Amino acid sequence: MVLKASSSEKKFVTEEVNVTAFVRTYALMQCTADLPQSDYEICLRTSAAQYQACCNGDQGGIVRIPTCIFLWQMYPFCNVTPESPSPSPPIPPRTPSLPPPMAPDICFFEEGKRSQSQWIVIGAVVSAILVIILFGFFFWRIWRRKNEEEARRRAIQLLFSEDDSEHNILGGEKQVESPDFPLFPLGQILEATQDFSNEYKLGEGGFGPVYKGILADGKEIAVKRLSRRSGQGLKEFKNEVILIAKLQHKNLVRLLGCCLEGKELLLIYEYMPNKSLDMHLFDSTRSVQLDWKRRVAIINGIARGLLYLHEDSRLKIIHRDLKTSNILLDHEINPKISDFGMARIFGGNQSEANTLRVVGTYGYMAPEYAMDGIFSVKSDVFSFGVLLLEIISGRKNTSFHLSETGRSLLAYAWKLWCEGNALELMDPVLAQAYVPVEVMKFIHIGLLCVQEDPTYRPTMSSVVFMLVSDNVTLPKPSQPAFSIVRVAQSIQSSLNGKSCSVNEVTFSSMTPR
Repeated sequence: MVLKASSSEKKFVTEEVNVTAFVRTYALMQCTADLPQSDYEICLRTSAAQYQACCNGDQGGIVRIPTCIFLWQMYPFCNVTPESPSPSPPIPPRTPSLPPPMAPDICFFEEGKRSQSQWIVIGAVVSAILVIILFGFFFWRIWRRKNEEEARRRAIQLLFSEDDSEHNILGGEKQVESPDFPLFPLGQILEATQDFSNEYKLGEGGFGPVYKGILADGKEIAVKRLSRRSGQGLKEFKNEVILIAKLQHKNLVRLLGCCLEGKELLLIYEYMPNKSLDMHLFDSTRSVQLDWKRRVAIINGIARGLLYLHEDSRLKIIHRDLKTSNILLDHEINPKISDFGMARIFGGNQSEANTLRVVGTYGYMAPEYAMDGIFSVKSDVFSFGVLLLEIISGRKNTSFHLSETGRSLLAYAWKLWCEGNALELMDPVLAQAYVPVEVMKFIHIGLLCVQEDPTYRPTMSSVVFMLVSDNVTLPKPSQPAFSIVRVAQSIQSSLNGKSCSVNEVTFSSMTPR
């Protein structure tokens, strides 16, 4: 091969030899084009000698020096046709005289170049795909931000505009300035509630169904979904959002945000694992868990929350729908007032207001509000008094229909008070551990709160003081204003199955004293 390569114009030669009947070996020698003819043989013999000295393996090998190369292996390469069937006998090497290095142009390197070209093409394609993905992600972010801003603009316009029509939910051109407000995307709420699955449903209220939700970070939420069949509407939704977003107190439920997309009106609250007070208080099994000490803590918590609304917050707020189902309990049974859809803000020195649109729940509404539409902080005090007596007795105010003990809880409590048997009002489950003097004081405060004349009812600041003070002289209470009896069945039968309502509240008969 040395002799053939030295005399070849191509300056390279290949050979292949049958080692056995099943094994062939392939060899190649080549010199660079700039090597003088006289040095071909020296260079090739030097490479062959170096191979014999260091790399004589049975599977092949290669020796590269700057001006020539020697290679042999057990498989073909480059589809080169050998110039002779057998190699020439080796010739002893001589000391070479080598010129400056030059990259060889041999067939052996063509396969590597081909692979390198393939990798270049692959790299270019991958780079192009990455660029497209990056640009797509960039434009998607811009599109998403634009949609979020548009949804936010429409939501803020809906919440802070004067137009209360539900048609306004589709958005308009009027721009409304407002403070930063927490808005949840609908997709996040659908994922958290499993598309409002029945398994996540917590209950149903006047506003609509309430669902439990779990956000991506594991945080639990409660989602109130406005029902199209609800007696409440866009005005109540806006009222609750705007009001409760400005209120911060440990005895008020915390609003995390809202969602106004498509036809959905959603309120997102902190999740209350123990649900509402009525589910515990009026259940024969769960009421046992509410011992006297815990009921006292609940009463005091509600009173402090109501005091905050009336006097300590930036706004003077009348709740107008205080009742056991609107008192939520957290994991430590701490009470939190909820449902501000009916609430009203008083400005300046305003002490009362009048409305033709009476909303709330009969049994908890003060007589001047139910009869004449007049409401004030004292109408909330009346509702608190009813709620206090319910917590002590474990009975609903409206559960005395056709009862011999009285037409309502208020009438029954007054009867026992006048007879000197007020402790009989106490829930029997409290008989194991209670403080008689404290129970009597709480009943006394409850009766003061439900007096007929609003001016005789104490303010919530006075109520809080009386609840926590052991050395206070309480004024003598007067008879509660009236008793309320639910007569839904008799009214339904008289109307041939048609339901009747007055001022958006379930119709009830009111018996003056």
